[in-house]
Amino acid sequence: MFQRILVAVDAGPARGSAVRLAGDMARLTGGKVSVLHVAPSTATLAAVVSLEDDAEAAAVLDEALAQLREAGVEADGTVVHALSTQIATTISSVAEERGADLLVLSPHHRGALKALIDPRVSDVVAHHSRAAVLLAPEEQA
Repeated sequence: MFQRILVAVDAGPARGSAVRLAGDMARLTGGKVSVLHVAPSTATLAAVVSLEDDAEAAAVLDEALAQLREAGVEADGTVVHALSTQIATTISSVAEERGADLLVLSPHHRGALKALIDPRVSDVVAHHSRAAVLLAPEEQA
């Protein structure tokens, strides 16, 4: 049960709780955690423009890996690049490729109207993934 855990992290502040929760689950089940960071880009009429440079993406990944390893959790990680409109499908694809049996994500809260127009990544992943999806609660200040 939950031997291959994939935690998807972004540059937002909620990533800490997702990484912590993935680590807790790995310790409870004896599992391993793979950290995935999708570096977003956007398409214009003339080019694809990166919204995060490689150094920023690597820093997000390295921070998550350090947090897990300090907690005694076996972890590896990768950065992939995708259009911002394809982040959810990219997460689901990587989870399937790696045989993940649990995905841990941070939900991004926004109003229902905005979510109808621009669905939350966590909602899309939860509806399209074959693995169990666990949404990490936001940390209280």
